[in-house]
Amino acid sequence: MDQFVVNIIHRPEMVPEYAEKVTGQGKAEDIGRKALLTESLDIFKLQQQCAHENGLKTTIQMTYASLFNDEAVALAKEHHAVYGDEIALSLLGLPCEQFREKYKTKDFCIWMFSMEDKKAIVRDVFGKFYERFGFYPESTGSYYMDADLINFIKAEYPSVKCAVATCWEEGPKAYHTCNNSWYTFMDGGPWAPWIPSKANTHAPAANEEEDSGIVAIPHLSRDLLACYDGNGSNFGTHPQNVLRGMIYDTQTWEYPYLYNLIDQYRSLAKFNNGYAYNMMFVGPGWMNKMGRWEAPYELLKKSYRDGCAYYGQLKKEGKLIDMTMSEFADFYRQKKTYTEPECALWRDILYGSNKQLFWYCDPFMRAGVNMDQGGAIFDLRPYVAKLEWPVGIGTPHVQDASYPFLMQEKYRAGYFTHYAGEGTIRSAKVCRGGEEVDLCLCRTKAHFSQEGKNRILTLDPVEIVFSDLTVKIQTVITFAEGDSSIRIDRNILEMSDPNANVTINEYMVGCYGTTEYSEDMTSLTLGVDGETIAYEYKCRELSAKNAGEVWCKLPPIETRVSMTCQGRDSSGYIKEGYAFSPMFTLGYTGTIKEKEVFTTWLKLQKAD
Repeated sequence: MDQFVVNIIHRPEMVPEYAEKVTGQGKAEDIGRKALLTESLDIFKLQQQCAHENGLKTTIQMTYASLFNDEAVALAKEHHAVYGDEIALSLLGLPCEQFREKYKTKDFCIWMFSMEDKKAIVRDVFGKFYERFGFYPESTGSYYMDADLINFIKAEYPSVKCAVATCWEEGPKAYHTCNNSWYTFMDGGPWAPWIPSKANTHAPAANEEEDSGIVAIPHLSRDLLACYDGNGSNFGTHPQNVLRGMIYDTQTWEYPYLYNLIDQYRSLAKFNNGYAYNMMFVGPGWMNKMGRWEAPYELLKKSYRDGCAYYGQLKKEGKLIDMTMSEFADFYRQKKTYTEPECALWRDILYGSNKQLFWYCDPFMRAGVNMDQGGAIFDLRPYVAKLEWPVGIGTPHVQDASYPFLMQEKYRAGYFTHYAGEGTIRSAKVCRGGEEVDLCLCRTKAHFSQEGKNRILTLDPVEIVFSDLTVKIQTVITFAEGDSSIRIDRNILEMSDPNANVTINEYMVGCYGTTEYSEDMTSLTLGVDGETIAYEYKCRELSAKNAGEVWCKLPPIETRVSMTCQGRDSSGYIKEGYAFSPMFTLGYTGTIKEKEVFTTWLKLQKAD
């Protein structure tokens, strides 16, 4: 039977994000304001009640501020004893009078502090937790936890086995929808639980040696299509996300999208050996009594009650297992192997577009495939590099914790571009005479299967009509577990003239970076077998018949990406970009006719 596991996480955040600005309207800032502390604790109690009355246990992530509050500490102890809730420790909720007095800062994101301050804060917070409870926590978390921070916590406090460690696609898109004011960039991570590597939190560990010692869970379970295309903060199984996105009936206060989103997460068990995961991570600032997101307090409260009731009903029907974070960490360690991928064949449940994406994540890569673009790969992160990426004050990346991409259609364009240049995409063009059709223009649907350790996407065939020939072509994409490669087969099922040929051009347009803005490409090297070009923005090209490999080495992200080919009359080629289009292209061309298959492999390696 499929297992759908849910973590419900609450935090008594005595000084909730944003809430002082609302509760204290018209007054000077005072994060010790009694009304603020009282309201925050009341909301935490209500959230706990919503879970418990539906038979759900929670993980209570105590904040630094709450550790100074006797009532919050007593509540946590009581709910642990009565309901089996886990008492954990959050590295969110740092701001309070005691913290600001001690550290002389308004910073509150633990990963943005200097490493010296991170260590001091962690020792302070964990020490205060021990003082109040007499033990160290088994779970912790933040919006993001960098690898150096996780490694330090695990070394100092080995009891910790689980952590909220990243927010899925919380990067430039989120920044732009917050009036360019939300300086937290953490794109490129997993959307479902994983074991972070010691080198980089986003990149899953490939073996015991790389294992950081914890199981990581995402901060919110988000819509894997709407979140990527738009502001992720509007599309999650956190009920107030749905209200912020205005995805509800303003007359009836109903929100079927919330339940559909939870159900789509349940359906991911079909692609992951019978296991699916969902989480809800909520601070009291989301249920402010003055309202939020154009919604009154009554609707905020109703949405949270209804969300918990839906999870509770699923539990009563035997369709859901509620776990604390530490329980889940033990479950995950028993359930998953290091190299087992996480897969999600995801469909649009919001806009009625029938759009379908496939997401794949393992210790070597994260990849996205878009069936609206004929099965093109539109996002690719080279986890195989296990790129060390220190974050915080005193590092090269004070705010940018994102894992760099090789392709990303939102930040570096996809198939459609302006009037010159190319966007990052992995697709194919089918050519005959002077006519050319890119499969990015051919919408299709995919079907998932698993054969041994291969995860296979079989796409519905598409028809390409030339002036003198009609071609029916089917794409099959195979992800081989533990192999760091993607195999793509183009199978010609039918031609209106069985004796005709067409030319196929398999290509990848790539770059690297974490934002919309181009990086310096001059350190890159392109090659066809042993012949190379050092990138100088000069539009140069190289090609060779029967080339064994076309490749690009990207020293800034310690990655080598290559393509190989099996097909008739094949030629491999590379293209250097230019200043207006600072990309690179790898590709193979060949000839194909009815009942033949043209196969390419895209492979990722850590650069020497």
